[in-house]
Amino acid sequence: MIDFELSEEHLALQKTVREFCQGEIAPHIKEWDEKAHFERSVFDKMADLGLLGVCIPEEYGGAGFDYISLGIVCEELEACDTFLRVAMSVHVGLNSLSVFSWGNEEQKQKYLVPQAKGEKLATFGLTEPNAGSDVIGMRSNARRDGDDWVLNGEKMWISLGDVADHFLFFCWTDEEKRKNRDHSGMSCFIVERSMHGFSSGTIHGKLGIRAGNTGYFSLQDVRVPQANMLGKEGEGFKIAMFSLENGRYTVASGATGVIRAARDASVAYANVREVQGQKIGNFQLVKQKIAEMEADFEMSRLLWLKCGFLKNEGKPSAKAASLAKWQATTRSEIAASMAIEVHGANGYTNDYPVERYLRNCKAAIIYEGTRDIHTLMQADWALGLRKEKQARVTLPPYKLTEVKDASA
Repeated sequence: MIDFELSEEHLALQKTVREFCQGEIAPHIKEWDEKAHFERSVFDKMADLGLLGVCIPEEYGGAGFDYISLGIVCEELEACDTFLRVAMSVHVGLNSLSVFSWGNEEQKQKYLVPQAKGEKLATFGLTEPNAGSDVIGMRSNARRDGDDWVLNGEKMWISLGDVADHFLFFCWTDEEKRKNRDHSGMSCFIVERSMHGFSSGTIHGKLGIRAGNTGYFSLQDVRVPQANMLGKEGEGFKIAMFSLENGRYTVASGATGVIRAARDASVAYANVREVQGQKIGNFQLVKQKIAEMEADFEMSRLLWLKCGFLKNEGKPSAKAASLAKWQATTRSEIAASMAIEVHGANGYTNDYPVERYLRNCKAAIIYEGTRDIHTLMQADWALGLRKEKQARVTLPPYKLTEVKDASA
């Protein structure tokens, strides 16, 4: 049976997040965006609602919801502002779900529990100044020294990079394999901000997501114990790809929120703005733009819901996540641009939110795999040059608990 309706629990969660955004974020986001102000207290409030551990099992401090719930949260947050969803992507999608799936019990208790409770913020360090889509080109490295590892390297364009407490750090642990571009020489470590030799900074002058923190961090002879290696030595690339798939899911659902916000803003404006004695919503070309936004919203939502369903069932979802991310982010840029056109000159100012939607949505076309990368990936799947891997069988048990009552 195919059911396209959200459950009562999902609807309750949706209502909770929407009310949070309207009450706590919407009244301030224009000012925060103008001043490039990062409001750290927002995440304490999100933690109080259980959002920072929404799909982490209750035994590890989370809310115990499912993947559809994660998508709902991301869509609602980004419909308000992208910086909120970005935090969910790196904290939950890229970091916490990876620790849950690849970490041992000691690591889960030490790092996952406080992250799921929102006591600590976490992020993900893969991109470097000279290595983005070309992951193999990264230069960060780790060498053994007794029972420890000594880590060196710099990560760039890291969301929450200058404020997070915990970091996943991907690096080479086999120099010969690095020279041969063999990704089995990569490993992943859990790094804490307080570790000696760790430093970070904030990137200024961004086009969008100005209310969020985007930064870089550097490790200079940071000594970490073997206990901080996530997974096994040489599994770093596998963990990174697993993490990015979850990240793509959150980006896709979030971008769908941008489309919805652009549509809603356009509808509201078209119903009050008058030209030549009638509301512009009566003009055919304005209707055409709003109709296209509506279609893009419905299609993008169905794509991320399909991906979430596959994830809930423990089925391969890499292709679905890639398609959802590619299409939703591409259509969000188109929707935001059309919304500005519906608003006319007013859309070019920050008196209305649509210019912020356009500035914010551009980043999602780049991170978690550029639009061009996903275009090639989808073509390769269609041509039979890429196969959907049954990667889940190599991972620890991954199925999340059933959705609980969001109002409890």
